[in-house]
Amino acid sequence: MSVGTLLRGLIVAMSIAEPLAAGQAAPPASGAPPLASPAAPVSRLDPIAVQSLTEVAEPEEAFTLEYGNRPIVEFRARLLGRTPEERADGTVRRLDELMALGLHAPVESAVVGGIAVVTVAGRDAVMVLPADLDVSAAETLEAVGRVAAANLAKAMAEVREAHSPRLLLLDALRALAGTFVALLLGTALWWLRGRLTSGLAAWLDARLVKNLVRHTRHDLRRTVEASLVVAARALGRLILLGLSSGLVYAWLTFTLRQFPYTRPWGEALSGFVIATIADLGEGMLYAIPGLFSVALIIVITRVVVRLANIVFRAAEQGRLALPGVHAETAQPTRRLTVALLWIIAVVVAYPHLPGSGSDAFRGMSVLVGLMLSLGSSGLVNQVMSSFMITYSRAVRVGEFVRIGEVEGTVVHAGALATKLLTPLHEEVTVPNAVVASSTITNYSRRSGEGVFAGTSVTIGYDTPWRQVEALLLQAAARTAGLQAAPAPFVLQTGLKDFYAEYTLLAVLERPADRPIVMSQLHAHVQDTFNEHGVQIMSPNYEADPATPKLVPREQWFAPPARPDGTR
Repeated sequence: MSVGTLLRGLIVAMSIAEPLAAGQAAPPASGAPPLASPAAPVSRLDPIAVQSLTEVAEPEEAFTLEYGNRPIVEFRARLLGRTPEERADGTVRRLDELMALGLHAPVESAVVGGIAVVTVAGRDAVMVLPADLDVSAAETLEAVGRVAAANLAKAMAEVREAHSPRLLLLDALRALAGTFVALLLGTALWWLRGRLTSGLAAWLDARLVKNLVRHTRHDLRRTVEASLVVAARALGRLILLGLSSGLVYAWLTFTLRQFPYTRPWGEALSGFVIATIADLGEGMLYAIPGLFSVALIIVITRVVVRLANIVFRAAEQGRLALPGVHAETAQPTRRLTVALLWIIAVVVAYPHLPGSGSDAFRGMSVLVGLMLSLGSSGLVNQVMSSFMITYSRAVRVGEFVRIGEVEGTVVHAGALATKLLTPLHEEVTVPNAVVASSTITNYSRRSGEGVFAGTSVTIGYDTPWRQVEALLLQAAARTAGLQAAPAPFVLQTGLKDFYAEYTLLAVLERPADRPIVMSQLHAHVQDTFNEHGVQIMSPNYEADPATPKLVPREQWFAPPARPDGTR
C-alpha cells in the first residue's frame, strides 16, 4: 500500500468513524446558524482506503448500536483500531447532533463502493462495513442497510416524540384509558367467578350426577355432588387465572407501546406471542408427516399384535401346534412377543416423533436409560428367573407344590413373584429368584399316575418286620383320602444300630389335602401299634425300658378326648 493511499484512508476514516469527539458536539446557541456536517459525503468515500483500515473484531466484542432504546444495527468490525462499542458511541453522538440540528428525515440507505451508509436528511449517520455482516446468516449490505435505515427512522421519530410534552400527554392519556378498561374487565371477571363455578357445578350435576348415580344411595350421591362442586371450583379458578393472565399481558403490552422509550419492549412482548403462535403452528405443520408415519407404524403393529395373539391363544387352547411352544408356555411367549413387537415399533417410530432430535428428548432418553440401568438389576433378575420357571414348566397355577420349606397351591405365577396358598389359607409370596434357586416338589403334576406320600417309623429288632408292615398297612386302610389303587406298601429304608426304619408309601387322592391326610395317617399308626402292643422307638433309643412305652386302650379317650373318637 502506498503512503498516499494510507493517508487518504486515514483522513476518510477519521471523518466517518467518529465525526465528533467526546464532549465536542455541543448544540448550537439560540439563533446561531446550523452547524455544517463534518462528515464526508458518501460520494467522496474511498472504499479501498476504509477497508484497508478495517479488521474483524473478536466475537465477544460485537456490540449493538441502540438509539432511543431501539436496536439499529450490530457492529462486528474494528475501524482504525476502534472497537465496535467505541464506533457505536461515536455514532450515537453523531445522531444526537443531527437531532439537535432538527434533522430527522428522510432516513435513507445506500451502498457505495462496498460500504452501506445510512443518511439522515442527506447527511451521513451510520456506516456498515462488510466485516459487520453475519456470514452465517448470509447477510448482505443492501438488506442490512435497509433494516438499519428503518430502525433508525423509528428511533428518531420516537426521540422527537419523547421531547414533545403534548405527545407524551396523549400517550399517558391512552395508557390511562387502557388501564381503566383493563380494570373494568378484571372486575367483570371477578364478578363472574362465582357464577362460573355455580354454573359448572349445575351443568355437571345435570349431565353427569343424575345419569351416573340415579340408582345409588343418598349418601353416595351427596359425596359425588360434593366432589363435583370441588372440581367445578378448581376448574373455575383455573379458567379465571388464565383469563386474568391474558388480560394482564394485554394491558402491559398496550401500556408499554404507548411511550416512546418503552415501545420496543411492548413490541417485543406482542411479537413474542405472535412468534410463539407462529412457531407452534409451523411446528404442527412440519409435524404432520412425522405423526402420520407414527400413526401408520402403530396401526401396522396393532395388526401384527392381533395376529400374534390369535396364533398363541390357539396354541394355548391346543388348537394349533407351534414348534417349541407348549400349552403352558404359550401365554408367556405371547406376552413376550407382544412386548418385543411394541419395543420394535417404538424404536422405529422414535425418529419420526416431533422434537425427537432436540436436546430435551435426548436428555430425557439419557435420564430414562440411567434410571433403568441403576434400578433394574433386581427387576431383570426376577424377570429372567420367571422366564426360567415358565419355560422349564416347573410349576403351574392350581398345582400343589413345595418350594423350599413352603407347601401350598400355586395361585399366581407372575413376572416377579410366585404366590402360594398354604393349607392354613396363608398367602405366601416367593420371589422368582428364590423359586429358581430352590428345589421344587410338585405333588400335582403326576397325580393322575399316583403321587406317593410317605411316613416313617422306627421299631426294635425284637418285633417281627412282617407284623410292622401289616400294622402300617392297616393304618393306611383306616385313613380316608388315600387311594386303594395303587395300593399302599411298606419299604424297610434303614437298619440302624438299635432299630429298623420302615416307610409307608400311599397315594393321595387330592395332593392339596396332604397335611390333613398325613395327620390322620399318623394318628391311625399310633392306634394300630398301641392296639397290638408294639412300641415305636422314635425319636431315639438308649436302652430297653422296664415296661413297653405303650398307651393302653382304656386311656385312648382320656379327657378332654371325646369317647366317640371325634376331635
